[in-house]
Formats: sequence, structure tokens, C-alpha cells
Amino acid sequence: MTHAVTQAVKIRPAVPADYEAWLPLWDGYNRFYGRFDDTALPREITQLTWARFFDGLEPMHAMVAERADGALVGLVHYLYHRSTLMAGPTCYLHDLFTLDSERGKGVGRALIEAVYAAAKAGRAERVYWLTHETNSTAMQLYDQLADLSGFVVYRKPL
Repeated sequence: MTHAVTQAVKIRPAVPADYEAWLPLWDGYNRFYGRFDDTALPREITQLTWARFFDGLEPMHAMVAERADGALVGLVHYLYHRSTLMAGPTCYLHDLFTLDSERGKGVGRALIEAVYAAAKAGRAERVYWLTHETNSTAMQLYDQLADLSGFVVYRKPL
């Protein structure tokens, strides 16, 4: 499944050989959310996450935005889970990130729309995601692509 953003960027499933190019995007995503230096994710979690994308028994998936020169400029990770509210699976868009240089060029939109297409092909009945309330720039895009649910998230580390 390939989705065109412009002639210079395509959205495609990540492949194992993408790891070295994906890693700086993943680190940029984590840095955006304050996970760096002393609070950085352990590398073992990053490696486990990457391995899950290619394990057929895992419901986790990854796509990347690739420029014509082969450079990766964005990523999206998503997973499927059951719901008590519908028969089909639900798709959770877990992570979305584009390089600063690519923002406002349609890369984020294309990554989200690629998840929509994959979820539809996978017979999911809903795609949803979370973002931090201070992520106002991204929310301008999200407001164009989905409905704000109004739910508040609670969590407890165990």
C-alpha cells in the first residue's frame, strides 16, 4: 500500500532494513514528549517495539514517509485491539511524527490517511488516537481529520 503525498514523498510499510533511518525519527518523537537524556526510553524498549512491528503474532504496525531520495521523514505506529462496543477491531494510532522540515507539507495527513486505509482493509470499525493538550499545532490537523471525543484519559503507572 503506497500513498502519495507529493511526487517526492510516499507512505509505505516499514521494513526491517529501515531501522537506522527510523531510529532518529523515533528519538525525535520521544524527545517531543520529554523522553530524552535522563528520561529517555531504555534502548531495550525501542528494540522490542521495533521487533514487534515484524512479528506476525503482534497487532502492532509501522509505516514511514519516504522522500524520493530514500530519506525517511515521518513515521506512524498503530495497533489493533478488541472493543466491548463493536464487533470488529479498533485501531489505535499510537505514534505519529514528522521531521520539523516536513511539517505543513501534508506528511502527517498522509500518514493518518494511510492508517485509515490500513484499518479499513483490516476491517476495523474505528481509528482513534491521543495527543497532549498542549500540542495545538497538530490538533489543527487532527480537527480536520477526526472528531474530538471529549474523553479525559486517566492512568496509573504500575
